[in-house]
Amino acid sequence: MRRAVRSSFLALVTVLSVGLIQRPVAAQGAAHSADPDPWWGRDKALHFGASAVISGAGYGVGTLLFERSRVEPALFGGGVALAVGAAKEGADALGLGDPSWKDFTWDVIGTVVGLAIALGIDVAIRPHLQPQPAQ
Repeated sequence: MRRAVRSSFLALVTVLSVGLIQRPVAAQGAAHSADPDPWWGRDKALHFGASAVISGAGYGVGTLLFERSRVEPALFGGGVALAVGAAKEGADALGLGDPSWKDFTWDVIGTVVGLAIALGIDVAIRPHLQPQPAQ
């Protein structure tokens, strides 16, 4: 479990570091950027944040549904977050907005980060989770 926590923490630090490093570069390029869907726009931060919150909350709900596991809550939380992101992009594709695979990429990244944080909290709260005996 220590390895999972360490890996989750490393993934979070990496994503945040890349975001902080790339932010000034994106701001410099914005003055003469013709890209209508930049990688570092405000909407990308919203996709990232919403997906992280949804997946983390979904993991929390999953721990209530699957008390003796960490895999099922992660699948539940991740599935809910990705389904919401896919539904949003699907609605955009039907004319309710501007569909963007970059938006969905940020949904995926936010989902992974949200699950990593939720899993880290779960491991800190329930370090010795015992699997349910087979019936």
